[in-house]
Amino acid sequence: MSATASPEERFAAIVAALGDNPAVTPPTDIAPGKKFGTSAELRVNNKIFAMLMKERLVVKLPRQRVDALVADDGAVRLNSGNGRQLKEWACVAPNAQADWLTLAREALDFVATKG
Repeated sequence: MSATASPEERFAAIVAALGDNPAVTPPTDIAPGKKFGTSAELRVNNKIFAMLMKERLVVKLPRQRVDALVADDGAVRLNSGNGRQLKEWACVAPNAQADWLTLAREALDFVATKG
């Protein structure tokens, strides 16, 4: 995917790449009342692993991986809305060096195997 692609186009490419997995629920198959405040989210086993929020890719990853993304790639932790930062959620800006598809795959694997 081109670096000049919009965040929406980049997220659509992730949906297309991961959509063949029968355990993955694409954004179009999620009931409106069940969404996390965004219209674009991916779920595995009914748990969110990646979403597009305010032009940023938001992924659920192990805390250590999120720490590394925050330190090295300019990501920030997802804020719960009440001022609390979520330890396992990273928000990656469109201009960050991290590859969005790679991160989404990591998040899929993490959430799919998490108990």
